[in-house]
Amino acid sequence: MKKKTPKPKLIAGWREWAELPELGVEQIKVKIDTGAKTSALHAFDVLPFTYMGRECVQFEVHPIQDNDSITHTCISPIMDYRWITSSTGHRQRRFIIHTILKMGNFSSVVEISLANRDEMGFRMLVGRSALKKDVLVNPSHSFILTHRTR
Repeated sequence: MKKKTPKPKLIAGWREWAELPELGVEQIKVKIDTGAKTSALHAFDVLPFTYMGRECVQFEVHPIQDNDSITHTCISPIMDYRWITSSTGHRQRRFIIHTILKMGNFSSVVEISLANRDEMGFRMLVGRSALKKDVLVNPSHSFILTHRTR
């Protein structure tokens, strides 16, 4: 008997607008990158600290590319440290956090690595593990799930 492949619940474009509500980021343009396992968020001024015996990290985010006037200060528990190989082949030890990602009707707790993405085209990459089996990506379209509201 053939195993049934579950049908995705949603279809996303190769880029979407997202929200990271636990971090206070109301809008950030993301690239859906099925070649990347882990999602990556642009973060700078990254400062690890301990609060009540738990390792945490404070960092700044400019959610809009080419706009440094909007800055969010974010704080999150550190879930892990991991060596990540970038698309250019450079290995970097990064902080890993868990937070809620929302794109239209899609909402999920996702694992995100923190990295300086200042020179990259998108402030956030959404990797395949964040999409689970709920989202199918249509690479010929953009902003299927979302549109910019501000």
